[in-house]
Amino acid sequence: MASRKEGTGSSATSSSSTTGAAGKGKGKGGSGDSAVKQVQIDGLVVLKIIKHYQEEGQGTEVVQGVLLGLVVEDRLEITNCFPFPQHTEDDADFDEVQYQMEMMRSLRHVNIDHLHVGWYQSTYYGSFVTRALLDSQFSYQHAIEESVVLIYDPIKTAQGSLSLKAYRLTPKLMEVCKEKDFSPEALKKGNITFEHMFEEVPIVIKNSHLINVLMWELEKKSAVADKHELLSLASSNHLGKTLQLLMDRVDEMSQDIVKYNTYMRNTSKQQQQKHQYQQRRQQENMQRQSRGEPPLPEEDLSKLFKPHQPPARMDSLLIAGQINTYCQNIKEFTAQNLGKLFMAQALQEYNN
Repeated sequence: MASRKEGTGSSATSSSSTTGAAGKGKGKGGSGDSAVKQVQIDGLVVLKIIKHYQEEGQGTEVVQGVLLGLVVEDRLEITNCFPFPQHTEDDADFDEVQYQMEMMRSLRHVNIDHLHVGWYQSTYYGSFVTRALLDSQFSYQHAIEESVVLIYDPIKTAQGSLSLKAYRLTPKLMEVCKEKDFSPEALKKGNITFEHMFEEVPIVIKNSHLINVLMWELEKKSAVADKHELLSLASSNHLGKTLQLLMDRVDEMSQDIVKYNTYMRNTSKQQQQKHQYQQRRQQENMQRQSRGEPPLPEEDLSKLFKPHQPPARMDSLLIAGQINTYCQNIKEFTAQNLGKLFMAQALQEYNN
């Protein structure tokens, strides 16, 4: 196991409780407990993720990387990371798996934690609830039970507070993904809703004593003139862009609802046609029996009335989950603005 220095925790960036059903831990977690109840991140890892986006992330461009660390009881300690290199279609010979193995082998040679514990990804205005993220996290979590995905939002971070959240797939969704059955019946049987797809794990950022002293020194030397920007009452385009993305997802949801309603009408119409066919068949057999003729041979109704394929419900759940994420972002943003407005109103009344 790679050696490392122990330090004191400096600040907690997320303390929300884990959502969804608790998973079953492997060995350490115990029966009925989630495999990971807390994610502890070294401050250097956070800086590397931010630097990776600043160097390679442009607009909607998403950057990704690998998380390395240790598992201590029910706490996941992330002590290092490295980015996935940006490559184009011309780099057809590039092997990501081989690249990861070489990086972890090099880190092991210099006595740095090299155990694979998850991955990270940047997001554009909170747009991260996608099928690609679901498939990737399932692959990680199926191979490494304690793995997590860190979502870094650079736009919210630019508003004045670090936005870094850790997510895992819930045990119910893991079972559905293992079966690869995303039909409406399977999702209903597993009680899968958009609220029970991902579980958020609390994050704690931990630094060594020397880094804490350095931060204290830098804070004393930092300029105070820029801090007034946090009290600005002007609303940036963050809210407008988030509302636009929310409306786009609502339009997609309405289209999926139309598809599902069309499927239900076609299925109901087919059931009526099948029932009418069976009734006619029964009447013909009764007439033939009265004439002393043998009844007609039974036919396979599944060949005569081919069942309609139900629309994929997983896409609708992902859209609903993304809509919920946008609503949470709007709630947080408007709450901050309302707080500033109330504070400005109180100051104005005091001055008057």
